[in-house]
Amino acid sequence: MVMRIAVFGANGPTGRLLTGQALEKGHQVTAVTRRPDVFPLRHDGLEVFGADVLDPAAVDAAVMRADAVLSTLGVPAGRKPIHTYSRGAANIVAAMRRHGLRRLVVVSSSGVDPHPYSDGGFLFNRVLMPYVTRVLGKTMYDDMRRMEALVRASDVDWTILRPSGLYHLDSATEYAVVEGHADGRFTARVDLAAGMLAMLTDDRYVRATAGIITTVGIPTILQWIRREALASR
Repeated sequence: MVMRIAVFGANGPTGRLLTGQALEKGHQVTAVTRRPDVFPLRHDGLEVFGADVLDPAAVDAAVMRADAVLSTLGVPAGRKPIHTYSRGAANIVAAMRRHGLRRLVVVSSSGVDPHPYSDGGFLFNRVLMPYVTRVLGKTMYDDMRRMEALVRASDVDWTILRPSGLYHLDSATEYAVVEGHADGRFTARVDLAAGMLAMLTDDRYVRATAGIITTVGIPTILQWIRREALASR
């Protein structure tokens, strides 16, 4: 089924993949970004829409012609208070209600509700993960929790997807989606994008929170740190 999709956070690494995959499947896409001038994709089915998710009027204009909304909003972790996730979600949900939209899929993180991983080992489970979720990314995860609470309280047909540590793969895999906690430390961005698109025609996770993980081609923790954590600096 071809749909008109509004993608928030479209200019981020996952958002670009999601936009590209949606266009390949024949959907009409409104790519919402604060910097439309640097958005790299061009396509007859694509509208690049300049808007800040914190601006209610701009969000309203971005979703008014859509059938569904996919949010890959992301901001860097830091010590300062973060409100982009929760305030952005509030504006998106309000706009959806005004225009009668039902389907919403938002990206959160497994760090919102961390569990030990069976393959994590002592260093990952007891040292690295607590430091990331309780210190380095505390304000980010706090705001993701506020976002999740707001989305759950809404009357739209929402799905909250929680990936684990994000990394790059060239193509999508046979990723796994599990309601609640998924026992895997890593998620390829290309799989996260594919999973979000799949949710548009999959009713199993409507009004549910699900973990999404990649099960093949996953990096070691040292590879992930070198490729992702250090490369982003």
